[in-house]
Amino acid sequence: MLPVQPIGQWRDHLNYQQAIQVVRGDKLYCATTAALFSVDADKEIQRYSKATGLNDIGVQAIGWDAATAQLVVVYSNSNVDVVKKDNIKNIGDIRRSTIAGNKTVYSIYCRDGLAYLGSGLGVIVVNLTKYEIKDTWFIGNGGGQVKVNGFTGDGASFFAATDEGLKSIAANSPNISNYANWQLLSGSNGLSAGAVKNVLTTNNRIVAEKNDSLFILNGTNWNFLYSDAAWQIVNSNSSENKILVSQRTASGNARVLVLNTNGQIEKNLSQGNVVSFPRSAVIDNDGVWIADQFGGLSRFGAQVERFIPNGPPGTADGEMIVQNNVVYAAAGSVNTAWNYQYNRNGVYSFKEGQWNYKGFFNLPVLDSVLDFITVAADPVDAGIWAGSYGGGLVNFKETGQPVIYKKGNSTLQPATGDPGSYRVSGLAYDQFNHLWISNYGAPQELHVRKTDGTFKGFTIPFAHTENAVSQIVVDDLNQLWIVSPKDNGLFAFSYGQSIDNTSDDKWKFYRQGPGNGNLPGNNVLSIVKDRNGFIWVGTDKGIGIIQCNSEVFSAGGCDAVLPVVQLDRFAGLLFKNEIVQTMAVDGANRKWIGTKNGVWLISPDGDKVIYRFTAENSPLLNNDVKRIAVDGASGEVFISTLSGICSFRSTATEGTTSNSNVLVYPNPVPPGYNGTIAIRGLVNDALVKITELNGRLVYQARALGGQAVWNGRNYLGNTIASGVYLVVVRDDSGSERIVTKIVIVR
Repeated sequence: MLPVQPIGQWRDHLNYQQAIQVVRGDKLYCATTAALFSVDADKEIQRYSKATGLNDIGVQAIGWDAATAQLVVVYSNSNVDVVKKDNIKNIGDIRRSTIAGNKTVYSIYCRDGLAYLGSGLGVIVVNLTKYEIKDTWFIGNGGGQVKVNGFTGDGASFFAATDEGLKSIAANSPNISNYANWQLLSGSNGLSAGAVKNVLTTNNRIVAEKNDSLFILNGTNWNFLYSDAAWQIVNSNSSENKILVSQRTASGNARVLVLNTNGQIEKNLSQGNVVSFPRSAVIDNDGVWIADQFGGLSRFGAQVERFIPNGPPGTADGEMIVQNNVVYAAAGSVNTAWNYQYNRNGVYSFKEGQWNYKGFFNLPVLDSVLDFITVAADPVDAGIWAGSYGGGLVNFKETGQPVIYKKGNSTLQPATGDPGSYRVSGLAYDQFNHLWISNYGAPQELHVRKTDGTFKGFTIPFAHTENAVSQIVVDDLNQLWIVSPKDNGLFAFSYGQSIDNTSDDKWKFYRQGPGNGNLPGNNVLSIVKDRNGFIWVGTDKGIGIIQCNSEVFSAGGCDAVLPVVQLDRFAGLLFKNEIVQTMAVDGANRKWIGTKNGVWLISPDGDKVIYRFTAENSPLLNNDVKRIAVDGASGEVFISTLSGICSFRSTATEGTTSNSNVLVYPNPVPPGYNGTIAIRGLVNDALVKITELNGRLVYQARALGGQAVWNGRNYLGNTIASGVYLVVVRDDSGSERIVTKIVIVR
């Protein structure tokens, strides 16, 4: 069972290993390419993401202001959050600004309640008390914009490392925003002309990073401090009156040096698989913390300790399923032209709160098996089958090496014109445990692996561009529904009484328009079977529903229905103007719809919108939603987006066959709790009554699938008193019985 989280709450499933910066404040804060986490004195980790209150995703830089005890977080889109303990203030002015130019922030320097952001425009000054933009300094030649790579101060002066060179100005200058008052230091006194990569203050000395060398200011002269021709400087920063230099060689070696202001190396820190691309480092007591692009956050002290919150290795654009309370996600993708993307991440799994993966990086046998885009769970042995777009079919067992199927051990065929490419683009098990396989671009584009382990190939008897096939769904009549991308449409297939006897095979080609299948469009992007057995087809022009599966191959045929939904005062075809990229069905037969404009939850028949989540009104990571999968046992909805995976615990679960294992969460209900109380493990659509011990009715509700929800109030909306309450359930037979108790503590 997946760990329980409160109904209505979100959580992130992001990669916290790609660390880009570490700073020391009231605790250690580490920025990753996706989000942020902290490590306190007890080495406890806390995550920060949109699910916990941040306002964006994709961290660009962080900085700590000691005067206000606040963390400044700047995102890649120039949005700014200011974090103080559990309070988060957003400053969105830079992101919203329509000014032309490069608004990216490259560095943050905090001092006395102000944050100085080095950006592509110049220096942006943020007031961390009023939470507003105080000023913008355009300090380029002639007052133009210039990229500021680093910024610092020593109390008397400010220094800006720009693409035009190092510039400075007195901190008490009456008009700092006037470019003419800034002095160009590069090109004289020992500092050569040209771009300066960084500038920092350490032990009250100013240090400039030029190319791969460090120079220190001595009076008005710049003295050479450090360089090593074999090592490129990735980043330099100051900490505890020392200079920390993150370096790499052309061959991929990496290290972090701790220098004093005399240029002497006091520490040389390196370790394979831990430090491979260091981006930032800080000193904390007797240890050095290193943020590494591939190795996460590590502490070098008496021993090396690693701090990497668990998460998948990256995003997941391929199919995502839930089987036996385990989430499986194919990490790969194809582009809109159905070309390779060379993704090596393999297949992710999420079990009992922990993400793991199987791919090239931990299974070298998969060195040529890339772009996993489809996945299916074996109903017999708990193994996983995954389709690589080019590398064939792969069977992952619980233990041991995966088995790869393509030429020689299966009927799978290479794509026409690409003889080494075995493109498996769709997988599904039928009711008799035969595994059906879409073989994109092959002369025989549909294959089956029978229960005896043998394979058989089929040729689809309709012309379709590139022999394009992808996702497969099997309906309640054991008929196959096969998506054909590239604007082809959808195929329906029945193999009749026997797979091997092709004489009774039946096919139908679904396309746009009445009489042709009546799809809303020929570009089919997603397909799902609901709990009524209906086939929902998502296209770039909306949704069609096939409700007469038993008549698909009859003379009259079976056209899709184009449902009408009421939105505000207007009615229209369901998702007519949306690109329906993914769909999933929850325990109450409601449909979760993912598009390029967010996520919708709609009623079972599609006539009402229950929720709409966007990146703007919720913790959804990105509006471009790739895949959705629902864990029917817990009601948690997993959403894979362009920016990563997140999840939302919804109100519906799958019903059980009896009311014998009813669970109430939370129970007891603690003082001050105002969230939703879940009663799950019920039979489908059961009537649930909450009563006092004497039988007096307090509240009643109909279960959504196998779960009922209650807000802890009576039918008049009033908060109920402390005490013990009974949960009485009426099942389909009409009989009622007490199934559990709830304890309320006020």
